[in-house]
Amino acid sequence: MARPLPPEYIDLQQEVEEYARGFGLDMFECFYEMLDFDEVNMVASYGGFPVRYPHWKWGMEYERLSKSYEYGLHKIYEMVINNDPCYAYLLESNSFTDQKLVMCHVSGHNDFFKNNFTFRHTNRKMIDEMANHATRMRRYIDWYGVEEVEKFVDAVLSIDNLIDVHAPFIKRKGAPIPEEDRERPTQRDRVPGLLPTDREYMENYINPRAFVEAQRKKAEEEAQKEQRFPRDPERDVMLFLLEYAPLTRWQRDILDMLREEAYYFAPQGMTKIMNEGWATYWHAKLMTEKAMDSSEVIDFADKHSGVVQMSRQSLNPYKLGLELFRDIEDRWNRGRFGKEWDECDDMAERRRWDKELGLGRDKIFQVRQIYNDVTFVDEFFTLDFCREHGFFAYEYDKKRRQFVIDTREFDAVKQKMLQQLTNFGQPVIRVIDGNYENRAELLLEHDHEGVDLDMGYGQDTLKNIHAIWTRPVHILTSYDDRRVMLSFDGSEFAEKAV
Repeated sequence: MARPLPPEYIDLQQEVEEYARGFGLDMFECFYEMLDFDEVNMVASYGGFPVRYPHWKWGMEYERLSKSYEYGLHKIYEMVINNDPCYAYLLESNSFTDQKLVMCHVSGHNDFFKNNFTFRHTNRKMIDEMANHATRMRRYIDWYGVEEVEKFVDAVLSIDNLIDVHAPFIKRKGAPIPEEDRERPTQRDRVPGLLPTDREYMENYINPRAFVEAQRKKAEEEAQKEQRFPRDPERDVMLFLLEYAPLTRWQRDILDMLREEAYYFAPQGMTKIMNEGWATYWHAKLMTEKAMDSSEVIDFADKHSGVVQMSRQSLNPYKLGLELFRDIEDRWNRGRFGKEWDECDDMAERRRWDKELGLGRDKIFQVRQIYNDVTFVDEFFTLDFCREHGFFAYEYDKKRRQFVIDTREFDAVKQKMLQQLTNFGQPVIRVIDGNYENRAELLLEHDHEGVDLDMGYGQDTLKNIHAIWTRPVHILTSYDDRRVMLSFDGSEFAEKAV
């Protein structure tokens, strides 16, 4: 069970948050709870929420986290939930210095959740909504059985990445044309196939009412056969299945719940570098300039260096985000931006460049509000930054059976990084036709973007979508420089060139 903070930590929280607000951070009210390592692993296995619907994956995640902790491979220092009020968890075994650093870090996350635009449409009472989902899921388990419900949940969870992460911010369909601005169609415009006539008064004799109605009905039937649905390709596959799949009421409710959760967690994936970089920037600044005593320097340096340590096998979002925010602040303080800076090709002058503008703090607050990881890296990962920090792109060498440096060229490094961040590095799949060949078969399409679709992934996706759609499912993609269609009819897979 969660335990309230001891009195000394309540005072510490007030002190840290006062410092944070003094620097301009705008935060939700925050509640901290103390957990031991086993309780932290349990909450972490639920995605940070104390109550979730019953499912086997939570148990598997708990076992993984527990073993990793016991073997000394990881340690969860804190967790924080995007909610209003904000909830955060502290590890009971942490030292006082660790808890102070964690509170500074949480303050950065709290400010980011409240102010970054990607979180604007998220449910700020999600901790209550998750408990509501758990109650409804348990009710369905009682009514229809564990196996039936869990089988359907497994299928839905396997496609919870097939959403349109930009949907909350974009109005897809244009505003309707005002009635007074619409051009009035004539009968001949509305009904094709009518016999020609150049005299309006002869219209009813040449094209009698019965003939007009027959032609209209024929035209509507032809249009219905030829018209695909959705009218435009639909990137939100979960929404399409929710609206058109032959589901029972309880299945539709579960699909709706899991889709809502997918959209809640999507902004965290879209801003991993920015969010962690922002929190790391502020825990470093708050500790070094306000909160830390001289006796805590060594402990802080040890923990902070562990947070920003670069890995040989993956990108550290804490480190990259921190350094980018620091670089932005420094550039805008010195005036190293704009047309004059970009056109300066004198390296000595560029090194001395300092306009003493002092705009850095305002700029990073603006950036944390209106950017996500893709636009953040695209805008501020510059050639100078890349060279200064020694970034490179790597590939797996099958002969040597190890990762090797592929290139240090700036454009290639940046392009690969952006490719990994776009749509979380996962393939983009759209619904093209929900009535493929008039047989109610579902046709999907993969946006190739130069990367082949993993065939194992493609087959698993088809199989799980079929479990929801219940009719054959197809996906168009490119593989080995040829256009192919993968299909699954419920019993076997097929592949053909198109």
